[in-house]
Amino acid sequence: DNPTYEEVCSGNTGHAEVVQVIYDPDQVSYDALLDVFWGKHDPTTLNRQGGDVGTQYRSGIYTHTPEQAEIAAKSIEKWAAKFDK
Repeated sequence: DNPTYEEVCSGNTGHAEVVQVIYDPDQVSYDALLDVFWGKHDPTTLNRQGGDVGTQYRSGIYTHTPEQAEIAAKSIEKWAAKFDK
């Protein structure tokens, strides 16, 4: 299925609200993008980001390649101490 943005925002579809970032790796590295993500995002707030609440606001990093997945896993390890509560 392919719900609309409004349907996802309702919290009734089981989908997460996501954004796909398209970037030029000659200008910024994937690791640098992840540093911005972690610097602006708190994955310890279950199903919420800021004032937005619901399962559609769960945390996630979705990758396109095995290399991105490896970099993301290392980034999680690197940033984990910041979020230990």
